[in-house]
Amino acid sequence: MNQPLEIGIGSYTYTWAMGVSGYDTQQPMTAFDLIAKAVKLKAKIVQLADNVPLDRFLKEELIALLRLAEKKSVKLETGSRGLTPKRLEHYIWISQILHSEILRFVIDGKDYQPSCDEVIKVIKPFIRRLEAANIRLAIENHDRLTCDEFIYIIRKCNSPYIGICLDTVNSLGVPEGTSEVILKLLPHTINLHVKDFTIERLDHQMGFKVEGVPAGKGKLDIPFLIKELGRLGKCKTAILELWTPFGKTLEETIDRENRWAVESMNYLNQLSLK
Repeated sequence: MNQPLEIGIGSYTYTWAMGVSGYDTQQPMTAFDLIAKAVKLKAKIVQLADNVPLDRFLKEELIALLRLAEKKSVKLETGSRGLTPKRLEHYIWISQILHSEILRFVIDGKDYQPSCDEVIKVIKPFIRRLEAANIRLAIENHDRLTCDEFIYIIRKCNSPYIGICLDTVNSLGVPEGTSEVILKLLPHTINLHVKDFTIERLDHQMGFKVEGVPAGKGKLDIPFLIKELGRLGKCKTAILELWTPFGKTLEETIDRENRWAVESMNYLNQLSLK
C-alpha cells in the first residue's frame, strides 16, 4: 500500500539565514522562526539539524519549542553530528522532550571519523532505549563512507529503529552517483532529504560544477523518490534542503533562499497531493 510522505522543512532549508561560519548575519533565524516558516509554507514537519545545536538549549527552552510546535500543528524532528555515545544519549533525551520520532545523525564530527565497527559499537547499547521511546535513528549518508559501508552498519545493528537518512546529493563526494545511491539506500531509508541539483561542465571543459536549485528544477527524480518510498512504507517524512548558491551579498543570498523555499514547497506540496 502506498503511504504518502509528510513534507517538511529543516534548518538546512534556510542554511544562510540560520548562519554560516564566516558569513555573519545580524539576526540569525531561530528554531522558533522555523516553526513560523513551516506554517506559512504548509509544512507538517520541522527538522532541527546540527546547525541548531539543541544540546545548548535549556530544558525549559525545549519545552517552549514543543509547545509552540504543538500549537501550530507542526511536528519536530531532531538532528546532530558526531555520533558518540555521549551525544547519542543526550539527543535521545532531547528527542523525547520534543516528541521527535526521528533522530537524524551525521556520523562524523570535528576530528572524529569512526570506523563502521566503531559506529556499530556506539549504536547497539542504545537500540532498546530507542525502541522503547519510539525514536528511529536515521544515519545520514555523508561524503566519507560508501553506500555499502552504511548498509553494513544498518544490517549489523539489525533493528527497524536504525535506518538511513537519505540525502540525495551528499554521496557525490565519495564519489558515488545519485542513481547508485538511491538504488542501494532506498530500501533502508527512514527519512528523506530532498535536495535538488544540477551538474554542469565548466566553460573550459575541465571539470564540473554541482549546484543546488529549487526542488523540481534539477536532475533529481523527486516524483519517483516520493512514490517509491511511499510504496516501501519505511519512510514517513521528506525534508526539503537547499544548496542555495551565494550571491553578490549575504542579504541577496538569504532573499533567494527564501524564494527557493517557497517555490520548492509549492512543488512538493502539490506533488504530495497526486
